[in-house]
Amino acid sequence: MPLLTRQEKAEEKGQSLFTMQQRIQENIRPLLTTQAMNEEGDEETPDPLIPPKDVTREERMEWFQSKLPELEILKSNDLSQKFHGRVLEFFNKQCTIQFFMVWLSPARSFGPREFMAADTLLKANPQACLMIISRSLDSGNGYRILKPLLDRGFKVLAVTPDLPFLVKDTPAQVWLEEMKSGTKDPGHIPLSNNLSNMIRLAMLYKYGGVYLDTDFIILKDFTRLRNAVGTQSIDQVTKKWTRLNGAVMIFDIGHPILVDFLQEFATTFDGNKWGHNGPYLVSRVIERVGNTPGYDLTILRPRAFFQ
Repeated sequence: MPLLTRQEKAEEKGQSLFTMQQRIQENIRPLLTTQAMNEEGDEETPDPLIPPKDVTREERMEWFQSKLPELEILKSNDLSQKFHGRVLEFFNKQCTIQFFMVWLSPARSFGPREFMAADTLLKANPQACLMIISRSLDSGNGYRILKPLLDRGFKVLAVTPDLPFLVKDTPAQVWLEEMKSGTKDPGHIPLSNNLSNMIRLAMLYKYGGVYLDTDFIILKDFTRLRNAVGTQSIDQVTKKWTRLNGAVMIFDIGHPILVDFLQEFATTFDGNKWGHNGPYLVSRVIERVGNTPGYDLTILRPRAFFQ
């Protein structure tokens, strides 16, 4: 049995997985009340990280520079400056595993699929701690969305990130400073996608643990995994991996390959190529340095993560 399954592929794998997903959704739906999903929703502003379509690079840069004052996620404020202390306090709750997710969309978009990912994760790892890096869920509305998990005794917390702190003294620090100054082109892909790519790497580097995307059904516990990533595809002849994926990553705090990942992110960033700063980045770096003595990486086959 795999550790987890990607939800968008569940229906492709036959009636058994579909039935399992349907049953989980039926159990979860009553927990996600209309009030919790929609309350305060009208007060949330549109995502300022989505660039206009069909514009030139120069027009996009002009737009981005005009939007910089609205991009609170790039700044430190009174709440975000408590980030490090809140992380340490939360992970001091006798967690068997430290899990991270990232949610940069509005709280009202955190729906049944995303709730299912958190719910199945905590059912399979009941003594673990799940931290969701999210400004929108770190709110009254976010609390109401996550409250059904808290009411069942699970340890879950949404925390507003402090990006300047997260990337301080890492190779991504200069990248963030260039982005904040408006001199770096964010590209036509929504910046939130690439901020998520960066945040997961920095969180793993500074705190260690397990990063997961929010579209998985988790089937087993993760306690035996260390310094591992999943294979997304393999060569059918050689059986060697052809692409890895950053949707699931397990690393010790300060693992040196995380510095390599952040260096690659900062120096080869391209906001116009989907996957370049995410799954393709993980593949490029591990192909280049994955056999470095002391890295001790585990490359798990597709059936572990992507069924």
